[in-house]
Amino acid sequence: MTSTHVRARSARRTVSPLPAARRAHRTRPVPQRGPNLTLGPGRLSRTLALAALAVMALIWLLPMAWAVLTAFKSDQDAGDPVHWILPRGGFTLDAFRTVIERGDLPLWMLNSFVVAAAVTVITVAVSAMAGYAFSRTLFRGRRWLFTVVVASILVPPQMLIVPWFQQMLTLDLVDTYAAVILPQTVAPVMVFILKKHFDTIPRELEEAARIDGAGPARVFWSVMLPLSRPMLAAVSIFVFIGAWNNFLWPFVSTSDPALMTLPVGITAVKDAYGVNYAQTMASSVLAALPLVLVFVLFQRHIVKSVATTGLGGQ
Repeated sequence: MTSTHVRARSARRTVSPLPAARRAHRTRPVPQRGPNLTLGPGRLSRTLALAALAVMALIWLLPMAWAVLTAFKSDQDAGDPVHWILPRGGFTLDAFRTVIERGDLPLWMLNSFVVAAAVTVITVAVSAMAGYAFSRTLFRGRRWLFTVVVASILVPPQMLIVPWFQQMLTLDLVDTYAAVILPQTVAPVMVFILKKHFDTIPRELEEAARIDGAGPARVFWSVMLPLSRPMLAAVSIFVFIGAWNNFLWPFVSTSDPALMTLPVGITAVKDAYGVNYAQTMASSVLAALPLVLVFVLFQRHIVKSVATTGLGGQ
């Protein structure tokens, strides 16, 4: 072997290869960014996008700001179109005092809370069981029954007012909490959302629980529900807000003042004492305060639910 071959072999031995991690880093593909709401990667495009969002937010907040300002005015200043921002007589709490004195606001809020809480518990329980059955159980007519559930989402609730009222008359439930609560627990859209959520949970987790001796009810209660806690919280929030704001069915199903919910009671006060903008806006602000509190406490779950269910275009 010549000296040239010896030097070439020793040179190959002394030059060590790159570490595996560095080679992998060099060959790793560059991650692609997902779509965003801006018009491009430049500063000008981001500025234009933020300006457009600010204008839309201002348009959305302007009616709310007008309602809050009107609630703190007197009845004379509320009808003044010139000084709609700063009233001549200054801001006052007279509208709130009048609404609280003339109406039974604590009772209406209690009724709304009882109705909304009961509707939320029943709706989430029934929708979760139905969604799990459609997702994991095979039975005859399953596809057709799920098609009926999805198609019922397109039916406006206003079309069901007369059948619901006839059922309540037949069951002798008019002017009761049951008449206000039970028809509102029908929520096919929540069944659809929870069914799609259960489809995303790996079946291996259920199989492992069955190997340990768990039955279908134990699997649903101890495996599926704990894994679905964020989605169940989001669905509960949406159902609670819908039941709290519902006016038409509580107005039709009961005429007893002791069973009036907050939207129905506020309307009764307005009809009895005429249309006063300050009092109307004060009543609306008081009715919206619990929902604002719910949103502040559970906004993380609301945003997550919008992203998970695909309502945000994800």
